[in-house]
Amino acid sequence: MKKQEAVITYTLFLFVLGVGLSRASNGIGVNWGTMTTRLLDPEKVVHMLKQNGFRKLKLFDADERIMAALIGSDIEVMLAIPNNMLHQMSADPDSAASWVDSNVTTWMYDGGVNIKYVAVGNEPFLQAYNGSYLQVTLPALRNIQQALTHANLYSRVKVTVPFNADIYYSPDSNPVPSAGDFRPELADPTIEIIQFLHSNDAPFTVNIYPFLSLYGNAYFPLDFAFFEGTNKPVKDGHLSYQNVFDANFDTLVWALNKAGYPEMKIIIGEVGWPTDGDKHANLPLAQKFNQGLIQHVLTGKGTPARKGKIEAYLFSLMDENSKSIAPGSFERHWGIFEYDGKPKYSLDLSGFKHDKGLIPVDGVRYMVRKWCVLDAEELENDLTELLAESVTYACSLSDCTALGFGSSCNHLSVEGNASYAFNMYYQVNDQKDWSCDFSGLAMVSDKDPSEGDCEFPIMIAYAYSLAIGFDLLVRIVVGCLVFLVLL
Repeated sequence: MKKQEAVITYTLFLFVLGVGLSRASNGIGVNWGTMTTRLLDPEKVVHMLKQNGFRKLKLFDADERIMAALIGSDIEVMLAIPNNMLHQMSADPDSAASWVDSNVTTWMYDGGVNIKYVAVGNEPFLQAYNGSYLQVTLPALRNIQQALTHANLYSRVKVTVPFNADIYYSPDSNPVPSAGDFRPELADPTIEIIQFLHSNDAPFTVNIYPFLSLYGNAYFPLDFAFFEGTNKPVKDGHLSYQNVFDANFDTLVWALNKAGYPEMKIIIGEVGWPTDGDKHANLPLAQKFNQGLIQHVLTGKGTPARKGKIEAYLFSLMDENSKSIAPGSFERHWGIFEYDGKPKYSLDLSGFKHDKGLIPVDGVRYMVRKWCVLDAEELENDLTELLAESVTYACSLSDCTALGFGSSCNHLSVEGNASYAFNMYYQVNDQKDWSCDFSGLAMVSDKDPSEGDCEFPIMIAYAYSLAIGFDLLVRIVVGCLVFLVLL
């Protein structure tokens, strides 16, 4: 009897282990953006990715230091071509071939970088671009595909185009997923791209942001943005929608159906929740959304209109303090990790919803623990106008998004606002003496002025030389030699 119990226990163990490994192999991906004043050591970040179990990574350009750090990691990579290169790629097949040779072929030797997708542009049909890329995206896509084929990478690397979710819609007269279709003004170029992707067995990639539904509509039901159900589900025939992610996804599914591509593979290129810069952008809601999303996409249940696991890339890995804030102050706060690689909250990437802490980037070096703050004695003079001008100047050249309405530092006094602005400018400028002056209004302090959830950060030191280090150079040379031997 005991032997039978042992066999049963062991069988159950193998089953649970198998489920865990299956979820890990189909794990959630993450976007690694680099629009920041300080980029952490790429090798340390890649080590952190592996420690936390990230198996998929999406990059917005082919940064040589990051690519070198990914050598031998076996992390699946989606490598993007920036929008500003699309015109050149569309007009010149040789430029596309040169890009593929330099950024794909060079790294894809045995034991090199595991590149699975090339993303041609990023949201090129976004309304803010005023049609700049409507006519060049498909030609660029064709030229990149041709270059991959000539490099004998057709079966290993697939092309795609990450689209914004605004390219499809449901009409106001019938706002349900089954009424979904591509926007009339974008339908023709979008469907031409879909046809090309389908002919090359490549996926359709879309970026979905439930947070933006909430941000853009004061009457949007908060619970519908998450994955815990709602008291007012959206009914669409026999289907019922409990969250906006599924409704958005299935609107695309129906648009693809109407275009004649009901089985088209869909990848979620970006999805996430910010932690600052808006009243709904905070740590608890970001954790709630991202954990719910991970649980949802890894269960294999899919959406009401399409069953099965969903491949998704969280946005984003770390905060980016140099991003444009034209869409909103939250744009610099999408990271699961802080600017210095510290996790903001616990997150179980396996989808089992354990209260599991993420592993931080190890060995991060910081500047000296000192801050630039307002000199309180100067307030005795009537310097209101000068102070306002100084704060505006400091914020225009640094990141003060945490001071906005509903943000983590919104509760500071006028004096606190000034100190925060001065310190951000001071840190961005490497704590240089001249950067803490502001016409005599500021002073350097060794006392941390942080208040509650409002952190006055100390910037990380540069983690690497801008020149390629000797060890990195050796790795690249060895990789190239191995590639040549294999040829």
